[in-house]
Parts: sequence; structure tokens; C-alpha cells
Amino acid sequence: MFLVSNPLIVQSESREQNLKTILILIVSIVIISLLFFKNFFFKSTYLLKSFGELSVEPEIAFTNNKPTFLEFYAEWCEVCKEMAPQVSAFKDEYEKDINFVFLNVDNKKWSNYIQKFAVNGIPQVNLFDKEGNLISTFIGKQDEIKIREFINHLAKEEKPYEEIINAEFSTIKENKNNKVSPRTHG
Repeated sequence: MFLVSNPLIVQSESREQNLKTILILIVSIVIISLLFFKNFFFKSTYLLKSFGELSVEPEIAFTNNKPTFLEFYAEWCEVCKEMAPQVSAFKDEYEKDINFVFLNVDNKKWSNYIQKFAVNGIPQVNLFDKEGNLISTFIGKQDEIKIREFINHLAKEEKPYEEIINAEFSTIKENKNNKVSPRTHG
């Protein structure tokens, strides 16, 4: 018995095999690219998560006779993510001379600070002199040069209090877990 192969079937199988090969190649390139560039794609989110872990406790910062950079942020905040590399650079540059405190607004542990400093938009950066006096407040996306100017003046204590608000900020989401009612006190 002789087998006669149909050229159309062979050609169709060959195309199907080529498509599978191309698809596997594309998926492989995407996976390798994500692994290779993961720091680039996820750097801001990683920085925000690390801020809270590397933060000086506020109680220590306000009593150790050093100026303080206090940022209120949230991991879901797009403006916070956008500013994270800039804030990280400030921290790396000034960490020896200035306390860096990062408080996540979604953590109810910090609700007293959120109320004390009237945080209603993030990111919010408060700069304090070494005695713990509030020198300036930045709300929303800020120019690196402006923040750097204020940080440099912290040690000199030359500037009076100033509030700088940019329209690009995230409104804090209401967290019903943080609400206090008379029934929660026993």
C-alpha cells in the first residue's frame, strides 16, 4: 500500500507549527523582558513599600535634634509612585543629616498624625526644623528643585512656614476600618 500525502494538509500542518513556534518565541521574549526589566517596571511600587520599612519612628524623629522630612503616602497613589524615585534620592543624599519618616495613610496606626497634620491629599510632605517646628508643607506632585531648596534651608532655619499645593494629588480614600464609634471603646 502506498501512502499519498495531500500537499494542502502538509502545508497546513507546517503553517500551524510555524505559528506555534512564533507564539512560543513571543511569549518567551515577553517573560524574559519582564524578568530583565522588573526593577524598571516595578521600582516605584517597591520604593513605596520599602519607605515604611526603612522609616524612622516619628517619636524618635521629633526628639533627636535633627530636622525631619515627613511624608504621608499610600501604595495605591499614582502621584506617590511617580515621586518615589525622587524622594528616594533625597533620602540617600540627606539621610545623615535629616530624619526621613514615611507614614502610610492606610495604616490606622498613623491616624493621629494624619489628623494632627490635616492630611487630606497625598503625597503630603512636611518639613520640620531640628526642634520639631513645622517649616513647610508640600501637597501633591512637587518640583524636585523646590523641595531640595527647602531641605537645604532646614539647617539654616531661614524660611518661615509655607504651604505649597499642586493640583496633582490623590485624595485619601475613606477607610471604614479606621472609623471610631462609641461602641468600639468597650
